[in-house]
Amino acid sequence: MRCDLTWLALALALVSAPAVALAGEAVIYDIDGETFEGYRATPSDDSKGLVLIIHDWDGLTAYEQKRAEMLAVMGYDAFAVDIFGKGNRPVEIADKKKEAGKLYDDRARMRKLILGGLAEARKESGEKTVVMGYCFGGTATLELARSGGAEDVVGYTSFHGGLATPEDQTYPAGTPPILVAHGGADASVSMDDVAALSQELEKAGVPYEIEVYSGAPHGFTNFTSDKYQKRADKQSWDAFSDFLSMTLAD
Repeated sequence: MRCDLTWLALALALVSAPAVALAGEAVIYDIDGETFEGYRATPSDDSKGLVLIIHDWDGLTAYEQKRAEMLAVMGYDAFAVDIFGKGNRPVEIADKKKEAGKLYDDRARMRKLILGGLAEARKESGEKTVVMGYCFGGTATLELARSGGAEDVVGYTSFHGGLATPEDQTYPAGTPPILVAHGGADASVSMDDVAALSQELEKAGVPYEIEVYSGAPHGFTNFTSDKYQKRADKQSWDAFSDFLSMTLAD
């Protein structure tokens, strides 16, 4: 029933997205003198745990805000972290590549900004956390997992993110469970990358699930894009819902 209600919330958002006011709130916060603007959504009843959302290369937009709202409906505290900076929401493809590229080239800064957002999220939420992200954010999620993450992070989820591991990195022993949602028709991240990640996680002894959705392209969950595929989006969200229930259970 939980998954059905969540999907209904998404369907309503799709129908009336421009007109619907979101129930969450923008959160302005600083990291080492830089200003960022995240987004927080909270459930009406007691929280089941915290979900940290990392945005794609568009920066934090209404897409991540709607996902945060969906999680709040499911009973989770949700915080969409900003790792580009307040007001930095690139529109042109070249600018998106530039902003994402800055963090790909400075992985230490990427991790610092994720953890800074997590610290802000935990000011109003419990400690137990699942980190998830879309596309660029999925890549950043796995980057955090390889770094050892943070205390009380109990799981990671990547939706159509990059899966390759930099040469100087590995997944450490004790890494919490990982869920990967991948499109079988993804032209940006190959099935060879999926297989390589599986082998790497097996070798490291990291618990994981990899869901592959036939015919789904890169970015298949983004309902603002022409790449959106409803079937794969629903199936991956249901898998994520189950993952949250497992990892954030008391």
